[in-house]
Amino acid sequence: MPKLLHNMKSQVPSIPYAGCLAQMYCYLFLGVLESFLFVVMAYDHYVVICFPLHSTTIMSRKLCLSLLVLSWVLTTAHAMLHTLLMARLSFCADNVIPHFFCDTSTLVKLSCSDTRVNGLLIFFTGGLLLIIPFLLIIMSYARIVSSILKFPSARGIHKAFSTCGSHLSVVSLF
Repeated sequence: MPKLLHNMKSQVPSIPYAGCLAQMYCYLFLGVLESFLFVVMAYDHYVVICFPLHSTTIMSRKLCLSLLVLSWVLTTAHAMLHTLLMARLSFCADNVIPHFFCDTSTLVKLSCSDTRVNGLLIFFTGGLLLIIPFLLIIMSYARIVSSILKFPSARGIHKAFSTCGSHLSVVSLF
């Protein structure tokens, strides 16, 4: 955002290559981390609703910390891999991006190096990091809904849906 404001004020839409790579790393890191944390939250809701008496033993501090560390490690590895593969590319002629945001696909198009590895990695990891968290969230909520429908009282159903409502709305927006 500061770079966008600077570009608007100075009318010079430029960003150094190192800044572009840093921006790309942060974008990938934060986007994928958010997706992983949504999965962890969906699992937590599943445990709380489907196993209410055992939820504190199942979701122990150790498991929560392990899930958080796993999310950070996988996200860091993913973002670093894309950033390092992008840093190895060379650029020839017109290497001006007419945006304030350095997108991976835009940089790949500007490169005059062999970008097959980058393209395969974008396709493969992008697909996995979209599909797997989405499926895990869907599975968690399918089990939650099937468990909720077995509740004998309307108050219990309302309480369970109110627990999950905000998370579902945020995941839907994401």
